[in-house]
Amino acid sequence: MRRRSLLIALPAGMVTLAACGDDKDDSSKASDSASPSAAATSAAPAPKIVDGPLPAITAGTKFGEKPTVAKGSGDPSKDLAVRTVIAGSGQTMAENDFVVANYLGQIWATGKSFDNSYDSKKPLLIQLTQGRVIDGWRYGLTGRKAGSRVEMAIPPTWGYGPQGNADAGIKGTDTLVFVIDVEEAFNAKSSAKGKAVAQDNVDLPRIGTNTDGKAPSVTVPESDAPTKLVSAYVLEGDGAEVKAEQTVLCQFKGVVWDSGKEFESTYQQGQLSQFALPQMQQVVKGLAQGLTGKKVGSRVLVVVPPDLAYGDTPPSGGVIKKGSTLVFSVDILATM
Repeated sequence: MRRRSLLIALPAGMVTLAACGDDKDDSSKASDSASPSAAATSAAPAPKIVDGPLPAITAGTKFGEKPTVAKGSGDPSKDLAVRTVIAGSGQTMAENDFVVANYLGQIWATGKSFDNSYDSKKPLLIQLTQGRVIDGWRYGLTGRKAGSRVEMAIPPTWGYGPQGNADAGIKGTDTLVFVIDVEEAFNAKSSAKGKAVAQDNVDLPRIGTNTDGKAPSVTVPESDAPTKLVSAYVLEGDGAEVKAEQTVLCQFKGVVWDSGKEFESTYQQGQLSQFALPQMQQVVKGLAQGLTGKKVGSRVLVVVPPDLAYGDTPPSGGVIKKGSTLVFSVDILATM
């Protein structure tokens, strides 16, 4: 049995758009009921994927532009209709990957839009796994490449099921039309891709700069641990700065300063970590503080003194002891 994470407030993948609650700002709360987060339905059989029919995109035809989509004509397919409108050249998406995407959703029969992320300029970060996202997305995006615009028509079976989604005005008989611009995709082999920054301070741990998806080395010096929080770039990305209220998708490796022993690693677990920084403030406060203000796409060294970690009450049965200083290598892949 896998030991419960010492660090992560929620298991990897649990912090989806529909589950963030008060961790989001008010401008994104309005989309909760209409986002493609999974409905509470039993697993449906895998759909047959066909290439149409699909309504025309009549305006906003470039990748990243808010599209205008015609009303559906005639009866929609009872299968899952999927078409790559603009082919990207990024990573091929697979089930369980995380994607960052802008999207517009509307109802086939009426052409009424029930949600979009373009207006808020806040792409969705979500995992393509059962129970996290509606099955139409999970099946329809698998095999497509990041950087693509994908249009799909999703029957109720692979959408919100026979109960629909009353809050979003979706009936149990409605076929849903989505246009999705997939900006990025991440999996357990993803790494930060920033530029290497000199690690000149011999009194701080040295972190490996490999970007091959494997765990970087973490070499702790023989000097005394710092008594103040340390947060420094190892690889500096060019993304937006992380805000204190955001959710972070990352790879990380954590070791104890005194022993150099690893206490947790996404690389070992084979899955990315997704956690809300406000929740992390209640678990390892220094880690939340150390990531705030750093750029997406970066690898960051964070050294957390005991008073900002577990202090005198460490988790039982592990390598973290009373008064332990913790050392993290964190690849910030995306935020929401």
